Parts: sequence; C-alpha cells; structure tokens
Amino acid sequence: MNKLFLIPATIGNSSVSDVLPANFPQHINTLKTFIVEDLRTARRFLRSAGYTQNFDEVTFFELNKHTDSREIESFLNTISKDSIGLLSEAGVPCVADPGATIVALAHRKNIQVVPLVGPSSILLALMASGLNGQNFCFNGYLPIDKKERERKLKELEQQAVQKNQTQIFIETPFRNNHLFESILTVCNPSTKVGIAVNITQSNAIHQTKTVSDWKKQTIDLHKQNCVFLIGKD
Repeated sequence: MNKLFLIPATIGNSSVSDVLPANFPQHINTLKTFIVEDLRTARRFLRSAGYTQNFDEVTFFELNKHTDSREIESFLNTISKDSIGLLSEAGVPCVADPGATIVALAHRKNIQVVPLVGPSSILLALMASGLNGQNFCFNGYLPIDKKERERKLKELEQQAVQKNQTQIFIETPFRNNHLFESILTVCNPSTKVGIAVNITQSNAIHQTKTVSDWKKQTIDLHKQNCVFLIGKD
C-alpha cells in the first residue's frame, strides 16, 4: 500500500547528518513525487540529504500561498502508483508549516500517513527553555499592529500564569526586535521569557530570563530565526 511520507528538512544551514536519522536517504530515495513549498530549495535540500533520483523523472507539486485551492485535490492522484513525499521548507511538515490540508485529504482518502523523524524548532525551543513542557500552547504569529500585538502579549502572559502553560510564538525575522521590545514593555518584570535563536546551528542561542533581567542586556534578533516563549515565574 502506498503512503504519504511527511519529510522534515534541516533548519537553516544545519548539517543533514547532525539532525536527521541515518536511514533518511533510504526513505526519500523510494519517492518520485513530492509536494513542496518551493521547488528550487526542495531540490537543493533533497540532493544534500542523499537523494539520487534523476530530477527529470521526478514530479513536484508546489504548495504555498500562490497555489490554487482547486488544484490541491489532484496532488494525491498518483498515490495508486507510487508513494508521495510532503516536504517541509524547514523543520517538520504541518507544524508552523504548510501541509495540513494535504494530510487531511490523505485521511479522507484512507491513505496511510507516515511522519518521519526530524527537527521541530518549536519542540526544541521548549526543551531548552526550562519552562513547563507538560502544558504548553503554540500561538503561531502575533498581530503586526503594535497595539494589537501588545494586547495579545498581555493575554498570553495571563494564560501562562493562570494555567501554568508555556506560551510559544514566532515572528518574521525582520520584526523580531519589535516583538521582543513589546514583550519587555508590557510583560511583568518577573515573567520568564525564553528565546531560541538559529536552532540546531553552530551559532544557536537558548536563553530564558525574567523580563527584568532581559532589560539589563542588549540582544539583536534582527533577521535571525527565533522562537519566543513566555512562562510562569
């Protein structure tokens, strides 16, 4: 029975051998159809991960904000002939990443879904934060508007305290500093704030401090891949 494989990718410039299992090439080399976010980066990653098939004989479907929703239904049509891979741009598919629509479609079609092991920036950030890993919530992106963003941050801070629940969120790299500034402005001095920067890379940073302690130092998060966490003091 053919399957839908959920294929993780490295985060940033991490080495494939450092973050993906040794049998990873064995899995991907059985596939000749992929659903990807960007064709060029997908090809580059597959080669770096040990994919040896001729790309002229491989079918790629692009799934991103430009994809016509009416096309998506057809992406799994070839599953009767071959298994298909859903490839993340970075990290694992379907978690802060496109692809859930494809997986939901696979379930409706009774196609077996196989998630392959790989790095998740959200879980790695939580693991290294020292904050509550028994009860947590991923909130995706916060509002761009400053007032709305600050209102949301106060709401997340309250949930962190009332539920003892770690709140996790991300931002577009060029807005990281604005978000971090908002956190330090609206959150209580004793609230714990974790940041995880360039996860799995050689220049990775994992630090958790109170708002009060963060205000004593300067850190530049501009254009870096970052995960933010808020937790109970």
